[in-house]
Amino acid sequence: MTIRNWGPVRDCMRTEVTEVDGKMDVLNALKVMKKVGATSLIVKRRDEHDEYGMLLFWDIAKKVIARNRAPERVNVYEIMAKPVLMVRPDMEIRYCARLFDTFGISHAPVVDNGKIVGMVSYYLLVLHGIMPDLD
Repeated sequence: MTIRNWGPVRDCMRTEVTEVDGKMDVLNALKVMKKVGATSLIVKRRDEHDEYGMLLFWDIAKKVIARNRAPERVNVYEIMAKPVLMVRPDMEIRYCARLFDTFGISHAPVVDNGKIVGMVSYYLLVLHGIMPDLD
């Protein structure tokens, strides 16, 4: 049996991470997502004792559109996930995938020395974890 080296999360994470304020309305958050080409946003901490939040397209679809709420009248903090599970850049891709499965998540911020340095998702794990072998 061959043991595969999947590599670290840093090899597949997206390094462009956009942070927004939790008081922003969902319509403006969607405009930011469209502008930067992201399906997730990090919600800034209010102070050093606070935790980061995260807003996903899924949150908007399920908590705004499906409930027939006006996106300009809903604040990001009302529908975001907080606190969020975070991963280290040196975590192996296989363990990150297991973490996602265990906790039912699809995205996670990548944190190094207390600072968000990237974002990882199932899509990126598969694309960069398996796809390089298909070249």
